[in-house]
Amino acid sequence: MQPISRRQALLLGGLGIAGTAAGGAGLIWTLTSREAPVTGSDLTQPPEERSTNGQLQVRLEAAPGQLLLAGRQAVALAYNGGIPGPTLRVRAGDVLKIGLVNNLTQATNLHVHGLHVSPEGNGDNVFVSVDPGGTFDYEYKLPEDHPPGVYWYHPHHHGTVADQIFAGLFGAILVEDLEPIEASAERVLVISDTTLDGLGNIPEVPAMERMMGREGELILVNGQSNPQFSARPGQRERWRIINTCVARYLRLRLDGQRLQLLGMDAGRFPTPESVDELLLMPGNRADLLVTTTTGDSVLRTLYQNRGSFPGMMGPGFGARNPADQPDGAALATLRVSGEPVAALTAVPTQQVLGDLRSGAVAARRQIVLAAGMGMGMGGGGGGGGSMMRFTINGREFNEARTDTTVAAGDVEEWTLINTSPMDHPFHLHVWPMQIIEENGQGTNTPIWQDVVNVPANGRVNVRVAFRDFRGRSVYHCHILDHEDLGMMSAIEVR
Repeated sequence: MQPISRRQALLLGGLGIAGTAAGGAGLIWTLTSREAPVTGSDLTQPPEERSTNGQLQVRLEAAPGQLLLAGRQAVALAYNGGIPGPTLRVRAGDVLKIGLVNNLTQATNLHVHGLHVSPEGNGDNVFVSVDPGGTFDYEYKLPEDHPPGVYWYHPHHHGTVADQIFAGLFGAILVEDLEPIEASAERVLVISDTTLDGLGNIPEVPAMERMMGREGELILVNGQSNPQFSARPGQRERWRIINTCVARYLRLRLDGQRLQLLGMDAGRFPTPESVDELLLMPGNRADLLVTTTTGDSVLRTLYQNRGSFPGMMGPGFGARNPADQPDGAALATLRVSGEPVAALTAVPTQQVLGDLRSGAVAARRQIVLAAGMGMGMGGGGGGGGSMMRFTINGREFNEARTDTTVAAGDVEEWTLINTSPMDHPFHLHVWPMQIIEENGQGTNTPIWQDVVNVPANGRVNVRVAFRDFRGRSVYHCHILDHEDLGMMSAIEVR
């Protein structure tokens, strides 16, 4: 990544949200001079860092700069000069140490999304604030029985989360399997979206799009626009897919190929489940096996209706949304040709998380997600005078207030209620959730996720085992604009 010029630094610094490269009135907005994204290049993989002898120690520098995004020069943010940042591979029982260096011009921090680790001190503590020019040494001790799977890291400094992720700050974390799953190839597919103006800057996001949840005009895989890659017939590939988009739901299809889902988020199935389509809410991850068949196949994201507010045109209002096309948006192209390969060994039976449905419940709570017109934003919501309020149980987020207190070791059942006309993906840090009921319909098998969709005017029942760790953390809507606007609460387990 090239450093930004003095002019760009001065420009970003004068915007007040400098370092997010997320624009403002000082950036030139030109619809007519935008360059088309460069498509068809070979898919690249993020650099990897692997643990050895039970430990992985890495340095992550968050900084603005000039780099290639969708094949063109852009001014964005990156960890260690790349979008996405390096992939971190660890094992259950490992210690992961991350030295975060903040070379932005605003505060930031780090959240290890989905990892079951302590939220205290220098663990997964979202109340830490790393000032510009500062550093912070995070340390995460994974339990010996930590679930394998796909996780990710990103900033979580309240009020700037959406801007910093939209500008490029995210990366993958993989917790390895105890018993390896044989695959012809492994691919990390980090899906993001953003918008670039004619100068390669990320423009200011209008208030209307923040309220809807922004959806960028470019949908990228590993920072590329519709890259391509090849395979031979009969290969069994393993794809680790992460939805890092601020608000976009990804309804994914790869027609012409055999797809088997190992699991979502931290949850695994005992044996792979055949699927035709995957729906990933913002923050969700999928661990997918693809058995290849001769021919070209395009990984597409199709339109997903996540609702709207009265008088608004829907997600992406004011922007050209590529996923609104009848055949969706092309994310990547798989080309399969040549001599078939021999079949691989069967996938070993997977260890699954327990089933809380028949156990005792210590407490039941209602968590009400609401959005509606109000008289500005208060309580630290960061709404900048927006007329729409985003609340949980009637309150906007306040870092100084603890909204929920739980006894360590308890199992609780939460009824997540959405009173708004838009879907809200609900995320609880540290402790995964088992889905029990969706709009009154019970589940047949244990389903574990750390991001759960709560449909418009609907409800979902989940159970949570608050085991292993004490401390203070948060739960929130993972439409990250809504989180920044106040739809987040603090929880303490003690």
